Amino acid sequence: MPVAASAIYFLNLRGDVLINRLYRDDVGGNMVDAFRMHIMQTKELGTCPVRQIGGCSFFYMRISNVYVVIVVSSNANVACAFKFVVEAVSMFKSYFGGAFDEDAIRNNFVLIYELLDEIMDFGYPQNLSPEILKLYITQEGVRSPFSSKASDKPIPNATLQVTGAVGWRREGLVYKKNEVFLDIVESVNLLMSSKGSVLRCDVTGKILMKCFLSGMPDLKLGLNDKIGLEKESQMKSRPAKSGKTIELDDVTFHQCVNLTRFNSEKTVSFVPPDGEFELMKYRITEGVNLPFRVLPTIKELGRTRMEVNVKVKSVFGAKMFALGVVVKIPVPKQTAKTSFQVTSGRAKYNAAIDCLVWKIRKFPGQTEPTLSAEVELISTMAEKKSWTKPPIQMEFQVPMFTASGLRVRCGRRVGITQSSGFAILPRLAHMRSGARNTGFTIGSYQRT
Repeated sequence: MPVAASAIYFLNLRGDVLINRLYRDDVGGNMVDAFRMHIMQTKELGTCPVRQIGGCSFFYMRISNVYVVIVVSSNANVACAFKFVVEAVSMFKSYFGGAFDEDAIRNNFVLIYELLDEIMDFGYPQNLSPEILKLYITQEGVRSPFSSKASDKPIPNATLQVTGAVGWRREGLVYKKNEVFLDIVESVNLLMSSKGSVLRCDVTGKILMKCFLSGMPDLKLGLNDKIGLEKESQMKSRPAKSGKTIELDDVTFHQCVNLTRFNSEKTVSFVPPDGEFELMKYRITEGVNLPFRVLPTIKELGRTRMEVNVKVKSVFGAKMFALGVVVKIPVPKQTAKTSFQVTSGRAKYNAAIDCLVWKIRKFPGQTEPTLSAEVELISTMAEKKSWTKPPIQMEFQVPMFTASGLRVRCGRRVGITQSSGFAILPRLAHMRSGARNTGFTIGSYQRT
């Protein structure tokens, strides 16, 4: 269910209530005292952002020198609550000139109360878009003296956007040249055993778009999704086109996508926002094309020496290349000295993370660079514990390559022919390792 918040509090670092709003009568006004006594005074603020005291749950987040606390008395959606806080803070910043702190709240009491009445009704989140709220809450907040952000101009045709018809795009846009740029960005997560068998593999991706279109365009994208192609062939009463298809496991869309049409026709139909936005996210677990194969071998020569050999083979086309390739090879903590021989790139020992770091700026396809390293270990009198051999990690970017095989088959503006000046330009489709989730994880070394 949605948030169903009973109350929201804004506290400073001392626990003083700066401003609060009660949306339901199922909690008392003294609930903030329980938060102050059981959480703030016990110094447990950094342990968990969700705490349950008595029959109420507290969801809290620190923004600058302010704690935003949501109190609920029922089983609410925690992720929705924190998403509401993030969007509300972003909306407040747009009114306060980019600042959200204790001084900004004290200087804008009246405006904040008015906004809290609009963005949440009986504990349920409503419209938090600053562009739409500024159409009918025109009061300007006391801006921070350090903010140089200019005031947003009012958007024309307020009636259409306030009713929620197309709240993410304003009317009256005119461009001399209509263009749409499209990026497909994917992150591959792989766990492979020392024998080369894949233990776990999945791809998470997103489609990014940048639109410069006049008017209120209705766009339609066709993907090589298996279910979508079968649905299209049934509607047109003809066999599906041959070619590789994929199965999307999890899909989330931008609010501009027509979900009703997607459920019935399996096509992505939408009125795009102006500028850059994220159209959709997806996850794929079957039929993943691995761009690299990592073949590691380790030899332990007594108690004080090791030999490490790692071969990385690129399996994509010879005309393609990877950028920013980083291979991290773990070594024991008692490493004293290392020496390297690499056929491409540079390598060094990073004592902070206990890894041999091999960097290749440009990695062509169908090549097999190798790394050979000799590792000298510090001899200790204590009993030697078996080394757990952590997995190898790999980070990379491969332009014009998708591990999932996702392709945009077609893109058109509904009701307007291609000769009318609308063109989709696939600017860049590439696969890269995630910033948090590494591109490859090799389960263990081959030990000889």
